[in-house]
Amino acid sequence: MTSLRTFQTEIDQIHHRELAKQRAQAVADRAKADSKDAKKAPAKGHARKESTDAADPSKSAGKEPIATPITPSGDGDAALSDIDERLQPLLLSRSPENLEQARNLIASLLTRNRGEYIFRIGGHPVGTKLFAGQAAEGEEDWQGTPVTANELDTILQEAKAAVDEVGGQSSILFESRDGHPRAALLLRLPPPDVASTAEVRCAVVGNVDSGKSTTLGVLTRGALDDGRGRARVSLFRHKHEIESGRTSSVGMEILGFGPSGKPILPQTAHSNDPETIRREKMGWEEISRQASKIISFSDLAGHERYLKTTLYGLTSGSPSCVILIVGGNAGLIGMSKEHLAIALALSVPVVVCITKIDMTPPNILAKTVEQVSKILRSPGCRKTPVFVKSMECAVAVSQAFGKERLAPVFQLSNVTGEGLDFLRTFLNLLPASESDTEKFIADQPLEYSITEVYSVPYVGTVVDGIINAGSIKAGDAVLFGPDSNGNFHSTSVKSIERKRARVASADAGQCVSLALKRVRRTDVRKGMVLVHKTDTPPKAVRQFEGQVLILYHNTTLQRNYQAMLHCGAVRQTVRIVSMDHPQGILRTGDRATVTFEFISQPEYIKEGMKLLFREGKTKGLGVITRLL
Repeated sequence: MTSLRTFQTEIDQIHHRELAKQRAQAVADRAKADSKDAKKAPAKGHARKESTDAADPSKSAGKEPIATPITPSGDGDAALSDIDERLQPLLLSRSPENLEQARNLIASLLTRNRGEYIFRIGGHPVGTKLFAGQAAEGEEDWQGTPVTANELDTILQEAKAAVDEVGGQSSILFESRDGHPRAALLLRLPPPDVASTAEVRCAVVGNVDSGKSTTLGVLTRGALDDGRGRARVSLFRHKHEIESGRTSSVGMEILGFGPSGKPILPQTAHSNDPETIRREKMGWEEISRQASKIISFSDLAGHERYLKTTLYGLTSGSPSCVILIVGGNAGLIGMSKEHLAIALALSVPVVVCITKIDMTPPNILAKTVEQVSKILRSPGCRKTPVFVKSMECAVAVSQAFGKERLAPVFQLSNVTGEGLDFLRTFLNLLPASESDTEKFIADQPLEYSITEVYSVPYVGTVVDGIINAGSIKAGDAVLFGPDSNGNFHSTSVKSIERKRARVASADAGQCVSLALKRVRRTDVRKGMVLVHKTDTPPKAVRQFEGQVLILYHNTTLQRNYQAMLHCGAVRQTVRIVSMDHPQGILRTGDRATVTFEFISQPEYIKEGMKLLFREGKTKGLGVITRLL
């Protein structure tokens, strides 16, 4: 029997191998196209264009993939502390040459790290001690250059002045003056426009009645809850949701953080009137205009009846992290375990929030905490829980949790506001989703997957989705498909909106809406892709081969078994055509190479894509190995 751990490692290897092949192929195709163009164009003009491109770094910079932020884990930690230690003496000396050097270093750091950098001053406790909640006693428990309280003040003052000169803003994340004086300073450049604002996508999951919508209502609106569901009312999209208090659709909410690191909240955040709170919410365009970073939350359904919707939100939205909400009074029950299993199967980092700590008796809360720790440490999860109880811990874990198998645990009360500041700081410091160059490739042909379709009066058909590769501009000629016969149709992009604000172009990793020219609403469906118009349209597939592991099935799977397949934005019923298992049947824990066939229509999928299939309680995980 194959363990989930080994299988996940193997499917990750297959995924990376196929991705590398596809990238190499795209580079070869582009080189071939360039050589054709070079033959057509006069040689002199081509040489002159090349030389001007080389001379103008701003043009060539746009073509390169975005540099990934330096993250404090492993080797990155050493590189980051070296930069911090180089900056501190330069700022302390206060000599004009050194200050100029410090200013240039800060400017290059901000440009390289997408306009954001956390500057750590003084000696800091090592991560292992800080994350375990233990006091750092010996000298070996500290890292970095120690500073005195006066030196700390000087560095803070000079760093703020240097950031102001390069056009950025700074804010103190935390400051400690006892024993080992230290601080962390957030340096941030305001983005030039909405199109370049950093975005972090988070999917919010958890059991029914665990407090998902209430937590989001409090985070995004600023007003605390009254313990009777006041905060969640403004998030609901349907009348039946308001009446039952249960989310049944994928709700989208955004939380903006300004250049100073403060959350952007409506003026009525402290009002007690529910009608005012519902009516006076800030528009997305207004938040986008003011924000330097946007956190996009997908409020997914907790009820078992809506698992299909929740799964689609997790696979199609490509979130940077999953926020698992656990009710302090109920513990990790029901669908919470299911959601956690799906997040682990999709290899998405998990953040746990234990809610309702104001109304939960201490002994019950202690049981919930113990249960959460036990499940996170179990062989299935293999994560280290980090209970965030200080601002210093929130800052450190936000930079390390994606890399080091950490699972931050926040204890919140939406009525008293306890723990919400730690969670807001943590979210504010998460690396942007589009900076993941493994997942989103900037220097490849356009590939945009459609996750929602709307018909907007006086605009026409509007599609919403994520750019997986390449970039798109308003006015571009594109192909969309595949339709029920596997064909692609041409159209052009009328306009582009990002977070409801109009933008001229969008790049890989961004979530945008496109208005399509002369396309009927019925011609477009979820799971389709948009690609640039070329002579050879992409090929749609009806049959494919994949390596799968059956996570759970109560009897046996045989040929012609049908299940719902989730693969990126594609969601369709598939049939098992054949399998390479000697007995011809699959049970829980079995692994096999299976040939699948789409029931309704062909889809656009690629080798190396991860897939998840389910039918009732049956679940399977796998990777596409061959298109047939």
